[in-house]
Amino acid sequence: MEDHRSEVAQLIWQIHAEYEAAQRGLSGLAQGAADHRYIAQRTTNMTSPLVRLVTLVGNERAHKMLSEAGL
Repeated sequence: MEDHRSEVAQLIWQIHAEYEAAQRGLSGLAQGAADHRYIAQRTTNMTSPLVRLVTLVGNERAHKMLSEAGL
């Protein structure tokens, strides 16, 4: 069970990191510097860990976990 929690934590971290990278591309110091390809790539990079998270914990639980993580 510990491995399962570790994997879930890692997946949430990955999703969060990509989300924040995309957000930085839209606002803050990087505003105007990011192009569509950069933001699209960050979004694409979130897909695999998101699908894995849903597979492990289910859609409702994944949604709740990501919401609790501020995503």
